[in-house]
Amino acid sequence: MNNSSSPCRSCGQTNLELVLSLGKTPLANALLTAERLEQPESTFPLDLAFCPHCSLVQITETVPPEQLFSEYLYFSSFSDTALQNAKEISDRLINSKDLNTNSLVVEIASNDGYLLQHYHQQSIPVLGIEPAANIARVAREERGIPTLCKFFGKLLAARLREEGKEADIIHANNVLAHVPDLNGVAAGINLLLKDTGIAVIEAPYVKDMVDGCEFDTIYHEHLCYFSLTALDKLFQRHNLLVLDVERIPIHGGSLRVFIGKKGERSIAVRQLLQQESSWGLDRLYYYQSFGAKVEELRKNLLTVLGEFKAQGKRIAAYGASAKGSTLLNYFGVGKETIEFVSDRSTYKQGRYTPGTHLPIYPPEKLLESMPDYVLLLTWNFADEILSQQAEYRQREGKFIIPIPELKII
Repeated sequence: MNNSSSPCRSCGQTNLELVLSLGKTPLANALLTAERLEQPESTFPLDLAFCPHCSLVQITETVPPEQLFSEYLYFSSFSDTALQNAKEISDRLINSKDLNTNSLVVEIASNDGYLLQHYHQQSIPVLGIEPAANIARVAREERGIPTLCKFFGKLLAARLREEGKEADIIHANNVLAHVPDLNGVAAGINLLLKDTGIAVIEAPYVKDMVDGCEFDTIYHEHLCYFSLTALDKLFQRHNLLVLDVERIPIHGGSLRVFIGKKGERSIAVRQLLQQESSWGLDRLYYYQSFGAKVEELRKNLLTVLGEFKAQGKRIAAYGASAKGSTLLNYFGVGKETIEFVSDRSTYKQGRYTPGTHLPIYPPEKLLESMPDYVLLLTWNFADEILSQQAEYRQREGKFIIPIPELKII
């Protein structure tokens, strides 16, 4: 494997080992308007690498965050699964930490207030920090969630601390993977968190990604792919302790870690760290088979799609997601195979997918058009979507689920 000269995003060492190259691709969430279809699209290298010093798996290219997040089209509230996950953890913490009107709950990358609304409804003070202006506006205007339109880091945490703000709970759901300055975020959490406070961090688990061949989780917004070992080393560097850990099913398999300034590690943390070492998550060899698995999946999916097209079958896709963008662009699946994409998000409808330029319609388009097959790009929400599309399936429409293994249902 080739070495990368890029420094590790966590420990700063420079001899990263290349694991997988997905070529040059457009930004996965840069959906196009009709006017922009004729304009050239920016593409960036998408290479995955492993740090032998701190075990962090990461991509080597950094696209400026302002280019990725200043206007953003992913609204968490369009996923019932994400809403349910948010409600369960907030209810749990309200009870276990005895939160009340004197507490403060902060969320880093708070999106449209999908999580903080559960605290807000119980009159617990909240503060959202969300860099995308269009989404922060929705949180403020539609949900009444106080939201700062900023990137979170050490400087912002210091400013909030000077204003007298200290957090009992800091949430960071699916954001740590997105930040170029991991150490700045970890230092900021330490500054903003009360001595008795807890930071609750959710991030896709690199083991699930590799074992499930979830290569479509790799895109330019996702800079890092975490093991507990890598998270533990990052937070220890900033005098923070991983107190507890849970493996949860959301997003194809995620870690939920509970971070504090003091306390005892749970048995679950000690066990998972030992397991990761025995599995090899702290060594390169564990990741080297990933590329071969991805190539096999590519071959199998292209064969199936090609056979359906040869039989005169019509194929659409569901989910104008970042995952979908990685899969379509790397596998080279475009307008010659797929007629359109359906998506629930009203913010995406009427636009076109990056690179492949497929039109995005509401889910009702499936019943109007009745394609024979639908490639499910948001396979991580398969149960939710299959249930929503019961009528399409009753009319003998079938879904192709590409990951973790190719199946047709």
